[in-house]
Amino acid sequence: MSAVIAIDGSAGEGGGQVLRSSLALSILTGKELRIEKIRANRRRGGLLRQHLTGLRAAVAISGAEVEGDKLKSAEVTFRPGPVRPGEYSFAIGTAGSANLVLQTILPPLMLASGPSLLTLEGGTHNDKSPPFHYLRDAFLPQLARLGPKVEMQLDRWGFYPAGGGEISAEIVPSAEIGVLNLDERGALLGIDATAVVSALPPKIARRELRALGKTLDFAAEIVEVEDPRGPGNVLMVTVRHENVTEVFTGFGQKGVTAERVAGRVAAEVTDYLESEVPVGEHLADQLLIPMALAGKGSFVTGEPSLHTTTNMSVIQRFLDVEFTVERVSRRAWRISL
Repeated sequence: MSAVIAIDGSAGEGGGQVLRSSLALSILTGKELRIEKIRANRRRGGLLRQHLTGLRAAVAISGAEVEGDKLKSAEVTFRPGPVRPGEYSFAIGTAGSANLVLQTILPPLMLASGPSLLTLEGGTHNDKSPPFHYLRDAFLPQLARLGPKVEMQLDRWGFYPAGGGEISAEIVPSAEIGVLNLDERGALLGIDATAVVSALPPKIARRELRALGKTLDFAAEIVEVEDPRGPGNVLMVTVRHENVTEVFTGFGQKGVTAERVAGRVAAEVTDYLESEVPVGEHLADQLLIPMALAGKGSFVTGEPSLHTTTNMSVIQRFLDVEFTVERVSRRAWRISL
């Protein structure tokens, strides 16, 4: 075992992404991890249920020795073993994001010696985390171009605060990661909007789509989910170009009108279309580890967020790579290796 990698969990963005990336890279490199001040920049610091589930998932797929695996823990020591592909089930027990648990263990499993089948229970469509449709439609197609194939299925919707959702993921790994070059998005192929309501009146979805239509030209669909666990509403806009797909989401909240939800999503979509960059803010975060594992590549995005720059710093602690960020136009930056 090589020297311990010490990570300050409060550095930069200081959220759960620091923990997730550190765990994934620890398994991939075999390097022992010591992370302190976990999520210190958050109102409720330390390990919440979804972070603890991600940690225990990382332990399960690598046979790791771990210290600090308990709720609210701010310090974790993680000594990984070789990655072990197979069939796993992980349940958060709250509405915490099942997709973020997948994000923790996908990088090592996508380079494993055999396929894996995962069943993950928790939130599937949460604010402030990538929803199921985002991973399936925006990130995984880019990953497939680099080698690993991941098929995701939404078995049961799960909204905040009730949770109870379920996703499954079949991972067919690749022996290596191909080089990512995503500098142009290509021609616009189409824009689709889906308004989903669970245990709420369908008129909410109709109002969202009507408000969205004042700004965007799109193909629309309303999905009604029969979910007795609790209400939920998500508005999703999928923008498809030749080389990349982006997904933008807005979530209904008590006291927030359908028109306001639609307005926020429309503004994000419009900003992305006008920027002419292929990679949106959140996809930039997702692409960093695959690109770093290949050791070279580039993509063009908007001004890198603190989330993105923090993730780059974490990756550089584990891998012998150095990201370069270059401004190429008023609204475009190239991140490359």
